[in-house]
This record gives sequence, C-alpha cells and structure tokens, in this order.
Amino acid sequence: KKKKKKNLPLAALRRLSKSAAAMAWHSHGTSNASLVNALKKNGVIKSDKVAEAMKKVDRGNYSPDAPYMDSPQLIGHGATISAPHMHAAALEILEPYLTPDAHILDVGHGTGYLAAAFAMLAGGKAKVVGVEHIPELVEQSRRNVEKDNASLLQAGRVELHEGDGRKGWPEQAPYQAIHVGAAAWPVPQDLIKQLAPGGALLVPTGPEFGDQVLKLIIKREDGTLSENNVMGVRYVPLTDKEHQLQR
Repeated sequence: KKKKKKNLPLAALRRLSKSAAAMAWHSHGTSNASLVNALKKNGVIKSDKVAEAMKKVDRGNYSPDAPYMDSPQLIGHGATISAPHMHAAALEILEPYLTPDAHILDVGHGTGYLAAAFAMLAGGKAKVVGVEHIPELVEQSRRNVEKDNASLLQAGRVELHEGDGRKGWPEQAPYQAIHVGAAAWPVPQDLIKQLAPGGALLVPTGPEFGDQVLKLIIKREDGTLSENNVMGVRYVPLTDKEHQLQR
C-alpha cells in the first residue's frame, strides 16, 4: 500500500515564513557548522534533518566570498547564491516531498549548493537534476560538488546540466519536488507539466523590478493545483542567457 505523503500544514508554513522573515540576515557564522547552528537557534531551521543535511554541504565550497554570512553573494555572470536563510527555508518547505526515491528538479542551480543539499536531505536513491543556462556556472557547480561531496556525482544522485530552466528537464520527469532559484513571471507551464501528482513546486514569482512572492504550488492527485504565498522575496529574474549577462 502506497504511503500517503505528509504535506507541510498551512499553519506551519506561515510560522516558518515569519521565522525566516524575522531572522533574515541575522544568522551569521564563522564556519559552516556555526552558520547552521545560528539558523537553528534563530528558528529559521526547525527540522533536525534539515540541519544535518546543511552541515553535510559546506557553503564554503560553493560561495567564493563571505560564505558564512547570512546574505546573498555574487557568483558572476549576473547570478547570485541565495542567502543561507532562504536555502534553509526551501529545504524546510520541501522536506515532506524529498523522499528517498524522489526525483527533484533545481532550476537555475547556480553554484550547485542547493542541489547537493536536496540530495543529502532526501537520502536513499533520490536523484536531483539541476539546470543552469550559463555554461561557466555549470562547470563551476560540478567542480563545487566534486570538491564537497564527490560521491553524489559519482553515484548519479546529482546531475547538473546546461539548459533553459524555464523548460525544465523533461528527460527525468515527473518530479516530486521542483525548486526555482530565480523569479518567474509568469510561472512556466513546462514546470507545472513536469510536476508529479502529489508533488510541490517552490518558485519566486513577480516582475524583475516589482513585488515578488515565494509561492508553493501543489499538484493534487487529480492534476488540479493549490497555491500558497509563503513570503515576500527579492530574486534575480528567471530569464534568458542574454538578459542575465547584461545585468
């Protein structure tokens, strides 16, 4: 008998968003472990499994500057690595969907940090597929994961591809969880199509210079969608390569 997935209750989602918003920018560390401990102390991380996964993925191997500061950092090519509190929030929200047999898509995977963290959190034979349209970032992300957790690449549990993330990665679909690391406006229908029934899509939405919100979209078993706004955010746009390189 198939085990029913336990979704994150709406009340818990709201509490999480308030914690992340209230303690944003405050959870600094001097090492990866101290950063994660600060995020947990400040209530951004509530799950021990999320804390354990983040401690296994050293942000210092992914962020070239100030990796343990709770702020986004430039990584070149018009891209950034999100602040640690946003990575923690994404892991907390998607944890119920990151099962040991899940397929997970990370759109705009950038440094590869969150792809590795998703794989660590899901465990088992879960596979994470990252898609990034800047070839230099794809190569760098592979080097980052190789340095940090080479076994994830060697076992095929993390794959990092060059491509237009707005089109997803249909070869490995459907996905139980999809994360988007840039603001989509509107949400690409290809990502909705590649989301498995019962799966979750976590995506910032809104125009490049307007109000943006982190949205959690659940595809019910009958294919209909439910949407919840998690928190206000500010992300670079999910766009084409040419526009990104002009930023």
